[in-house]
Amino acid sequence: MFEKRKTIVQVEEGNELAPKFDEKGLIPVVTTDYDTGEVLMHAYMNKEALQRTIETQRAVYYSRSRDAIWEKGSVSGFVQHIKEMRIDDDQDCVWIRVKVEGGASCHVGYRSCFYRSISLDAKKGQLEFCEKNKTFDPETFYKGIDNPTKV
Repeated sequence: MFEKRKTIVQVEEGNELAPKFDEKGLIPVVTTDYDTGEVLMHAYMNKEALQRTIETQRAVYYSRSRDAIWEKGSVSGFVQHIKEMRIDDDQDCVWIRVKVEGGASCHVGYRSCFYRSISLDAKKGQLEFCEKNKTFDPETFYKGIDNPTKV
């Protein structure tokens, strides 16, 4: 499915998909809501996850903390259906636009993983909640599953 990277022209101006994975075999992915443009999450894909995402038109990621492939929504039901998929100029970053079943993408329970802003005024560096209420209770959906956030 993926072409070998041969020339700058091929990568930047061609129509061959030749993604550049990093030294760990990963490529970053920015996921946004198809209708609103809201950033829902940032994650990574390895070759298998990218290939499965293209084939199934459902977001499949690689979890660095779990060292495993994971199809978004396989546990929670909040499946991300791909509506558009882009790759940047040098093919080392992917952007997917999705419709989310159930309306949430964050394992903490919020709609977006970017549910807090970093204050730039007098409270520089403090976090402020942009989303006041959770979309779902993570304890209900992920009972018995380890939290993927690592300290």
